[in-house]
Amino acid sequence: MRPGLLLPIALLGIPILEITVFIQVGSLIGVFPTLAMIFVTAVIGTALLRYQGFSLLTRIRAEMDAGRIPGAELGHGAMILVAGVLLLTPGFVTDTIGFLLFVPAVRSALWRFIARHVVVIDMARGGAQTASPRDPVVDLDEEEWSRKPGNPETPWNNKRLN
Repeated sequence: MRPGLLLPIALLGIPILEITVFIQVGSLIGVFPTLAMIFVTAVIGTALLRYQGFSLLTRIRAEMDAGRIPGAELGHGAMILVAGVLLLTPGFVTDTIGFLLFVPAVRSALWRFIARHVVVIDMARGGAQTASPRDPVVDLDEEEWSRKPGNPETPWNNKRLN
């Protein structure tokens, strides 16, 4: 599937799925208990967002005080924020995904997947640090590099760095 199709499919698919689940749950337990469940999950989500958010801010501050980039902590923070938004959004499917994102083990697994594709650049400390080291990163100013096409002696001529 092309990445450009994911957003339109999600924007159409998630509301359709939510409506379907609302109808199924409402027919099983009734309208008012269904609405009460949605309200309760929003309240629980707000409390979880507040508790885990403050805890995460403490960990981010500790990482920065130790001179490290809090890459994983920032990733967890973004996921906690998404979880809070999903829990405040009415629906059982979004609530399920939101509650899963509040589980640290789920966030850690998702972060390991994401971190393989993320490079965190710390400009304040004068260089780049990767959240998941893959390729060496060299940060040059504009006057420190030049492009010379056709130079066969360059080490970057269709070869990967070791």
